[in-house]
Amino acid sequence: MSPETIGIIGLVVMVALMFARMWIGAAMALVGIVGYALIMGFDSTVSVITMIPFTTMSSYVMTTVPLYIFMGVVLFQSGVGADLYETAYTCVGELRGGLASATIIACALFAAITGVSSPAIITMGKVALPAMKKYNYDDNLALGSVVCAGGLAFLIPPSVVLIIYGVLTQTSIADLYMAGFMPGLLMTCLFLLVVLFTTLRNPRAGPAGPKTSFKAKVISVKGTWPMIVLFLLVLGGIYLGVFTPSEGGAVGSFGALVIVFTMHRFSLKKLLDSMTEAAQTTALVMLLIIGAYILMKFLAVSQLTTAMGIWVTNAGLPPVIVFAIVVVIYIILGMFLDIISAVILTTPILFPLVMSLGFDPVWYGIIIVVLVEMGLVTPPVGMDVFMLAGATGIPVGKIFRSVTPFLIAEVICIGILLGVPQIALWLPSTMK
Repeated sequence: MSPETIGIIGLVVMVALMFARMWIGAAMALVGIVGYALIMGFDSTVSVITMIPFTTMSSYVMTTVPLYIFMGVVLFQSGVGADLYETAYTCVGELRGGLASATIIACALFAAITGVSSPAIITMGKVALPAMKKYNYDDNLALGSVVCAGGLAFLIPPSVVLIIYGVLTQTSIADLYMAGFMPGLLMTCLFLLVVLFTTLRNPRAGPAGPKTSFKAKVISVKGTWPMIVLFLLVLGGIYLGVFTPSEGGAVGSFGALVIVFTMHRFSLKKLLDSMTEAAQTTALVMLLIIGAYILMKFLAVSQLTTAMGIWVTNAGLPPVIVFAIVVVIYIILGMFLDIISAVILTTPILFPLVMSLGFDPVWYGIIIVVLVEMGLVTPPVGMDVFMLAGATGIPVGKIFRSVTPFLIAEVICIGILLGVPQIALWLPSTMK
């Protein structure tokens, strides 16, 4: 049996194991070990594959993952999400659709300090949805603004997914962070336009809230400015080359602790809970990454990814068509997997193929994050939708019906990034 055939069989077996509900990281590792042994022999497998967990865990760049996870958990435990929403509401709540706009802005700010979507979705589901219900907001506008804007955390730095993508592809995490900033702002603006168009078409969908004075707006920033300064410190330090992303994670984690203790929002119990949650999340992510590295070793010796590139070249398929197929794959995967699992699972397989077509790795990373974000709010198994349903008790079908206009905004964002890649690549090109 040829190595390429073993590679194909291995991928089929891996999919079957995942459908059998084996952990994705374990499935990738098992297939990688067995496949590598079939091609290279048992002795070679023992000497090569057994070193991967150690080399992966001891890598300096891997320290980035637990540091940013810990920073996000600490700030979430402190209840800063409610403050961010209150500030955004005070500033824009008097506008038509102001509560929904405040939710989107708060999610974007939350994204800049957590790196994952769950804190924003859970917090806004418990804080923003009751407020919008009180003012008789349209259910679709209210639910869609929460569940879709929560996904901004995967795009706006410090994104945990971009860290993992950078680790797996050996792409600069600093470049990926800078590349995600402008598309994140673009997506935020497109979501705000959805609110604007919805309320222009139906003013009763998002009634304006009570007016607030300029003084009240300024005062409302009091509880949130430390978090904004922390974000600017971390991202600005990376941009200016003052410190690396790993050092930025350390600065961010320490700064988060200083802020929450200074604001009397933290306790020893919350600190221990944050450490436990961050350790559990990190362990899960590390298992996935180790499994991905083992799978990558297997795919490398099977030469399957090389054969795929040769087949695409010989078939004469335009790069645009191949990329369109990749787009569809990611959207479908996002319907069934969380974004971290989807990126880790597909990167060893699809990344070499896409790079052989001449696409920029930084730009490609931003594109796949947006694509999987779309999958997280589409049926049948949109993970973010189920998360909001679990936090609020709202039926899943009702939430799925609310996302359509925001999905259109995400499609428009993809189209803009495809047509103007410099939106993502300009900031990285200006870094020191």
